[in-house]
Amino acid sequence: MTYTLTTPLYYVNDKPHLGSAYTTLACDALARFQRLKGEQVVFITGCDEHGQKIQRTAEAAGQTPQAHCDGVSAQYRELWQRWQISHDRFIRTTDPRHERIVEQFFGRVEANGDIVEGRQQGWYCVACEEFKDDPHEASDPECTTHRRPLEWRDEVNLFFRLSRYQKQIETLIAQPGFIQPASRRNEVENFVKQGLRDFSISRVNLPWGIPVPGHQGHTFYVWFDALLGYITALLEDGDASDLDTAISRGWPATVHVIGKDILRFHAVYWPAMLLSAGLELPAAVFGHGFLTREGQKMGKSLGNVLDPAVMLDDWGPDAVRWYLLRDIPFGDDGDFQQQRFIDLVNNDLANTIGNLLNRTSSMARRWFSDAVPAPGSSHDPTHVLAACARQASELFLKAMDNLEFRAAAEAALGLAIQANGFLNDQAPWSRMKQGGNEEAVASDLYAVLEATRIVAQLLIPLVPDLSARILAQFPADARSGWLERLQWGGLPAAAALPEPSPVMARLEAKETA
Repeated sequence: MTYTLTTPLYYVNDKPHLGSAYTTLACDALARFQRLKGEQVVFITGCDEHGQKIQRTAEAAGQTPQAHCDGVSAQYRELWQRWQISHDRFIRTTDPRHERIVEQFFGRVEANGDIVEGRQQGWYCVACEEFKDDPHEASDPECTTHRRPLEWRDEVNLFFRLSRYQKQIETLIAQPGFIQPASRRNEVENFVKQGLRDFSISRVNLPWGIPVPGHQGHTFYVWFDALLGYITALLEDGDASDLDTAISRGWPATVHVIGKDILRFHAVYWPAMLLSAGLELPAAVFGHGFLTREGQKMGKSLGNVLDPAVMLDDWGPDAVRWYLLRDIPFGDDGDFQQQRFIDLVNNDLANTIGNLLNRTSSMARRWFSDAVPAPGSSHDPTHVLAACARQASELFLKAMDNLEFRAAAEAALGLAIQANGFLNDQAPWSRMKQGGNEEAVASDLYAVLEATRIVAQLLIPLVPDLSARILAQFPADARSGWLERLQWGGLPAAAALPEPSPVMARLEAKETA
């Protein structure tokens, strides 16, 4: 069974921002974790490139829409490469293969009797690419999200008969685990209870989109087109543009990870479309929260937008990944506070984990011939740190499976804190001075080194670079599977210990654009 994981397909009206990086980093951690467990993962990301918003943005810049999309999607590709995002597919909705998949999918929906023609009247937000049901002002209304004037539309569109799927959608969203976290379910339930209404899936007089076959002058509404990118992305190099082939490569999705603002599209519209086409439904939709900066919403007008490319240059990947995954409960809104960011990274990574490795390895090398000390009694699985490591691993595995990245990070960090406490309690530096304690000190140092090694294994999906630097200061582990390498006692006694070096530089405050 394929573990198919998707980020949203990011809208290319502007360059990548921290919100898109946050989603992608979280998905990257999840994909790495599932691969470590032995799952066959297809991790999908990419760009949504059609719609009026793109057309207007390109025109304002004096570009063709295609040239604009090429430029911005290239920025996403480059940024994900710099962040070492481990995606398996990068889909662009301007891909010619995608157009054919959309046409085939539409053909099935239309053959099922779910496409009708109707008149669409209402206030429309170009930035949202969405009609607004209840604008707050009767005259001169504006979008509450983008604070921009809404535009009145009155045109003949093609509609998808969403109303036919009321009962199926009610049953679906009531299923535990389909909408995650559970706190998000209420807003979808309230929307569905009001009665599902047919929604427009085409626009007229909008050339920047995929033409609707058999309906001259209509192009597909960007949301109908974009959601199908998850399926197109499953095609492998050399595959024909065939819907059934794409489906066979890893559908249904295991989880769609999205921002909470597009939950309705993924938890209501998308499942109904799939039901109409006779395709399986995704197992879960996870809507995470938004990020603010120092308590303020980020925006160009405030000049406080955090650029993930600049953050990477200023702080490096480990610090940013750790802060975003460790400090913010995934699913809740989060606030980026620079001083807290610096303090958290320094305390957790440089002090608690980095210093634990450095001082323990230094003592082991000094007193035991630059090698791993003999484990003695610490090899026993009932040893206090062995029990701590076992508990930490269990907590970590459960948390990661549930996309609880904060709990997973705290489990790994907690083991390092326990190992530090054990080291301080045993005080090997004092016992070695007394003489005759070499065997006991060797056992204690072995236990702390082994706990630190397991901490590094747990960190692999969250901060892979840092983990690699820590593991490089241990003898190679001959065990092939990651789950096996989490087991206590894998550190080979008498194996050479490399000379320790700092694994995490302390951060200093600086201006971050």
